[in-house]
Amino acid sequence: MKFAIAVHGTRGDVEPCAAVGLELVRRGHQVSFAVPPNLLGFAEKAGLPALPYGVDSQEQLDANAFRQYWKIRNPATILRELREYITQGWAEMNETLTGLADDADLILTGTTYQEVAANVAEYYDIPLAALHYFPARANTQVLPVPLPPKVARAGWAVAEWVHWHALKEAEDAQRRVLGLPKARVRAVRRIVEGGALEIQAYDPLFFPGLTAEWGESRPLIGSMTLQMPTETDAEVMAWIDAGDPPIYFGFGSMPVENPTAAIEMIVDVCARLGQRALINSGVWDLSDVAAAHADHVRVVSSANHAAIFPRCRVIVHHGGAGTTAASVRAGVPTLVIWVGADQPFWGKQVKRLGIGGCLRFSRLTPADLEAELRHALTPECAEQARKVAAELIEPARSVATAADLLENAARAGRGVTR
Repeated sequence: MKFAIAVHGTRGDVEPCAAVGLELVRRGHQVSFAVPPNLLGFAEKAGLPALPYGVDSQEQLDANAFRQYWKIRNPATILRELREYITQGWAEMNETLTGLADDADLILTGTTYQEVAANVAEYYDIPLAALHYFPARANTQVLPVPLPPKVARAGWAVAEWVHWHALKEAEDAQRRVLGLPKARVRAVRRIVEGGALEIQAYDPLFFPGLTAEWGESRPLIGSMTLQMPTETDAEVMAWIDAGDPPIYFGFGSMPVENPTAAIEMIVDVCARLGQRALINSGVWDLSDVAAAHADHVRVVSSANHAAIFPRCRVIVHHGGAGTTAASVRAGVPTLVIWVGADQPFWGKQVKRLGIGGCLRFSRLTPADLEAELRHALTPECAEQARKVAAELIEPARSVATAADLLENAARAGRGVTR
C-alpha cells in the first residue's frame, strides 16, 4: 500500500512519524514523506527523504504567539497573532500534500495542521490518521480543576470553535482550491465524525483515566522514537565514564530570551551541589558563554537520549512529550522546566508520579533549581523513577502497534472507497 505522511512541528513531532514510516517501509509498503524545511536533513538521515512541508518550524517557535501565549494581552491582538501563526504556509502545505497523496491509501499527519491533511483526505476520499502527542480531544483528565464530563465537553467545544474561527479563512481558501464545499461546522468535529484514526502516541501511565474515558476510539499505544545515534556519542560516553554520573540539561528547540544567564545558573547550581553537568545546547548558541567551559561541565550540540539518559543522575528538560517519555523510560529522576505549549502538563504528570518536579522557565531562580535538584537527587526519588520506568511500553512495541493500526485503516478504506 501507499502511505502519505505529512507532519509539521519540531523534531519531537517528526520523529515518531518517521519511526512508524520506516516500519511501514520495512513491511513492504511505499511511504512518501513531507516535513518542515528545517528538518529535511533529519528526515534524510533517518532514512526517509522528504519534501518541504510548510514554513520553518524553528522560526515559528520564535514568534510571539508561542512565546507569549500565556500572558494577559489585548484579545484582538491575541486572535490576530493566533490566526497568522496557525495559518502560516497553509496553501503551500495543501499543494505539497495534494501531490504527495495522489494514489495513496491513507494520509498520516501529526498533531498540528490536521485540518490541512483532513481536507486533502476528503478530496481523495481516503482515510485520515493522526499521531497525537498529548490528549488533544475532549476529556476530563488534563483539566486544572475537576469538572463534570458534560461541562468539560462544552468547554472543549468552545476552544475548538475559537481555533477553527482563527484558521477558517485559510481553510476556506484550501477547500475552494480543492473544489470542496465550504465547511459549516468546526474542523475538529468533522475530523472526529469522519472517522479519523487518532493514535495517542504516549503512554497510558501518564493519564491513567483516559483509556476508560475514551474506550478504544483513540488507542494509547506509547511513545515512538528512532533512538538515533549521534556523532558525539562515543566522546560523551567517555566523558561520563571519567567521573560521577552527571545531571543532564537540554531544552530541545525551545528559544529563550537569555541562554547565557540560564547556563550560568546551571553551572553555578551544579557547582554548589557538587555535580557534573552535561548540557545539550540544542538551538542555543553557547560559543561565547564562558561558564559553559567550566571543569565540571560538558556541552554538546546533540545527544542520543536512549544511550545517555540512563547514565545520568537527573534529566532536566523542557517537557516535550518525546523527551519526557525518554527520561521516564531511562529510570532516572526528571525535572521539567517548561517553556510553553503542552509542556506544563507533562511536568505535572512527572510530579504526580513522584519521579521529579516541574518549574516554569520564565520564572526560574537559582534557589528553585537547587531545591528541585536536591529533591531529585534523593535515593527515594531515584527508586521511584526506576519503578515507574518498568511500567512503560517499549518503543518498538509502540511502533509495531501504530503500523498495525495504519495498515488496518488503509485496508478498510480500500474496501469502502475503491
